[in-house]
Amino acid sequence: MHERERHRMILSAVQVRTVATVQQFAELTGASEATIRRDITVLAGLRKLRKVRGGAEAMTAPMPGTVAGEDFGAARGRNAEQKRAIAREAARLCEDGDAVILNGGSTTFEMVHHLTALRFSVLTNSFPIADHLLRHSKCTVLLPAGTVYREQGLILSPFEADGIAHFRARRMFMGAQGISAVGIAEADPLIVQSEQRLMRQADELVLLADSSKFSNRSSFVIAPLERADILVTDEGISDADAAMVEAAGVTLKVASRESRNEA
Repeated sequence: MHERERHRMILSAVQVRTVATVQQFAELTGASEATIRRDITVLAGLRKLRKVRGGAEAMTAPMPGTVAGEDFGAARGRNAEQKRAIAREAARLCEDGDAVILNGGSTTFEMVHHLTALRFSVLTNSFPIADHLLRHSKCTVLLPAGTVYREQGLILSPFEADGIAHFRARRMFMGAQGISAVGIAEADPLIVQSEQRLMRQADELVLLADSSKFSNRSSFVIAPLERADILVTDEGISDADAAMVEAAGVTLKVASRESRNEA
């Protein structure tokens, strides 16, 4: 990763967390701790952050209630038909008695319409998903501790003690901002931290990504593509992207046109 890109990620992360350690920056960027220490020294010299023992802190307090990412309502309207087909295909992997994780996103939200007849436990960091399941299903719904970010409909916390570590799931169903050979990407370091904590609690990771996500790019990588077990997408996926997924050892499921027309 280029130095300029690391610096941008460090500054974004420290604004979200206010204070962060060298180790946390290293995990976020994939750089060594020695490299991160040099980056902190440079950024402190430019007065973009303050160097503290073991890490860095923001020069100013972060603006509360803001996180990078598309408005949930706007995201739902984009590629809606493809997202419904992908969600229907993914929901077929769920069974009574399961324990599952659904991350916040417009595609994972579409799964809720196919889960209302099931009885299982769901952990989600999505306020809209939780609200729908509470109203229309008999599922047990669990939420992490954190702040509700209204525009994205997400519940996020910069702290490890948000309750996620106490839940164990058979599968996690996860949408993403972008998919590439570099990995699974999101728009904000706070979202990345939440997703990584959720992923640690699932035996299997199922990615839900319409074909447009393969052309999206984001600097904040949650995990390598190889971390996923299954990727569900639509018929618009290119041969090159399909080959990339399969080369990563990920099972590719394509939601067919027939699936979209089912009653």
